[in-house]
Amino acid sequence: MGAPVAAAPAGPWSRRLVDRLPGLAVAVAVASVATVVGGWFPLVGGPVAGIVIGVALAAVRRPAERLKPGITTASKFVLQLSVVLLGCQLSLTQVVRVGGSSLPVMLGSLVACLAAAYFVGRRLGIGRDLRTLIGVGTSICGASAIAAVTPVIGAASAEVAYAVSTIFLFNIAAVLVFPVLGHLLDMSQQAFGLFAGTAVNDTSSVVAAAATYGDEAGQYAVVVKLTRTLLIIPICLWLAALTKRRALAAGTGGPGAGDPGAGGPGAGGPGAGPRLNVLKLVPWFLVGFLLTALVNTLGLIPDRAHPGLTTLCVFMITVALSAIGLTTDLRGLRRAGPRPLLLGACLWVVVSVTSLALQYLTSSL
Repeated sequence: MGAPVAAAPAGPWSRRLVDRLPGLAVAVAVASVATVVGGWFPLVGGPVAGIVIGVALAAVRRPAERLKPGITTASKFVLQLSVVLLGCQLSLTQVVRVGGSSLPVMLGSLVACLAAAYFVGRRLGIGRDLRTLIGVGTSICGASAIAAVTPVIGAASAEVAYAVSTIFLFNIAAVLVFPVLGHLLDMSQQAFGLFAGTAVNDTSSVVAAAATYGDEAGQYAVVVKLTRTLLIIPICLWLAALTKRRALAAGTGGPGAGDPGAGGPGAGGPGAGPRLNVLKLVPWFLVGFLLTALVNTLGLIPDRAHPGLTTLCVFMITVALSAIGLTTDLRGLRRAGPRPLLLGACLWVVVSVTSLALQYLTSSL
């Protein structure tokens, strides 16, 4: 008989997977608890509960070194994958149908909010990444928008935690205040649906606020909210371009920059200044988001699969935010102080007033 064959050593891919499993398991466990808590308190939801529980655990004991690779994977790759699944909720046909009437209000609210985030945030002395996260989360779709933008700008976990928490507070305020305001203004069901869909961030809060006003308002608000989700794409591309340009100006090239010495993308000829490679500005998860939205629009995703995919998407966002909570620097949160909360309040007012004003000007109110 020949000599026994030695077992083949584990490959790099399998070793990386084994290294990441413990941290991933911790993030999934925290997310599972957070999902239960979110079920008890629907207005809070699993993602917000996940980041709060993660921050609380990190305050008691920081994750061990062996858990960090998996937690990092959960906070980045799982976060990006959740954005891809978000597209399964979108029908581009509905977007086209609703977009004609709601687009001026959505775009006007978006521009007003981002402009206010820039100017008010700078005035308050809030860092660029944090004011970007609060601005995008308030103007588009809360935690989902923050999930999409975080890997694009490379925001720190403390900034993500603060942004999500800030937006959550004003979602709760919107659920309590908006239906009362709608009745005071004698808004129609469709007008209130447009108001809630453009001025409330998180989907569950949109449903809670609009359904309180009426079934028709609730249905219209959800479609407007999902249509508004598409604005993630141009915003991410714009932020990716800004981030890349700053990196080139600083001489670092940024993530994924071409090797100038190799003459590849990003290289310049003699005397040439830094250039942007447009294709590298498009994050893979945004391409996936559009593809899943297209697949859903073509009817290739069975209706019975939608509830499960939506639940999976929310759970993956919860896993990612739980991981971000576990790595949050509480000292960073304390250093930020109350100013980001004040920015969130200003932006909430700006979006609400702009939405109502544009509806009035376009005769939608």
